[in-house]
Amino acid sequence: MHALVTLSLALVVLALAGCGSSDDREWMKINQKYTKDEFQRDYRECSRKKDAVDEPCMRQRGWVPVSPSKSDAAPAAGPAPQRGRY
Repeated sequence: MHALVTLSLALVVLALAGCGSSDDREWMKINQKYTKDEFQRDYRECSRKKDAVDEPCMRQRGWVPVSPSKSDAAPAAGPAPQRGRY
């Protein structure tokens, strides 16, 4: 019985961890001064309709992503190319 409770708890924790994924990108305005409050306001307003931030909304307000999103990240490098014998 104890093993079943432990297994159930582990499954719930894993499920919640998967649901808690968030947008890890950082944003900034180029050549403009801004405050933390301005960023939080724009981020909140551009995230109202979805769980994720609406990138076109942020860009329209002058923000640019500093770090790439997970979908924009470069794919993992494959094996190194083999060199021919000379």
